[in-house]
Amino acid sequence: MNETEQLLEQVAAHARNSLKGQRKPLPAPLPPAGLRRIEGILGFDLPPLLAGLYTRIADGGFGPEGGLLTLGQAADAYAAMRTSAWRWPEGVLPIADFGCGLYACVDCRSETAQVLLFEPNPGDPDLAWYVDTPGLADWLRGWIDGTAWYCEDSAAGEEFDLELRLWSEFRSRV
Repeated sequence: MNETEQLLEQVAAHARNSLKGQRKPLPAPLPPAGLRRIEGILGFDLPPLLAGLYTRIADGGFGPEGGLLTLGQAADAYAAMRTSAWRWPEGVLPIADFGCGLYACVDCRSETAQVLLFEPNPGDPDLAWYVDTPGLADWLRGWIDGTAWYCEDSAAGEEFDLELRLWSEFRSRV
């Protein structure tokens, strides 16, 4: 079993455990044809790990905060933001809505599926993009082990004034 397979199994187990007692089952996984259809709409392929989350675990509903968006919701948000004044970069898919306009996004064009934060509250597109983690695998591990800044019990969040690094590639990707 490779590293991606192991991580998908860990995410699936954590997703099931985190929803226990909520009487809220996970949505069904997206069929491969549904994934291909949405990738066609987006105009790019999802990184294998992200595609695996949607096709092997569930079509959203698990993960940090309110959980991953369904892939349809993510595609709709992407389309809306691409036509907005935010100069949304091509291939950067919003995957989780953290509220107040803050999105966790995957750079589907990066080799590691880098996770970015879109934080629009400064009001300037040049100051709205931050690097959260170098890769989606790291981001998911942070959720599983509870050490990521967005985890309720993590010491990495507000207590330590989380300092994010601006995404330097923003201007070259717009």
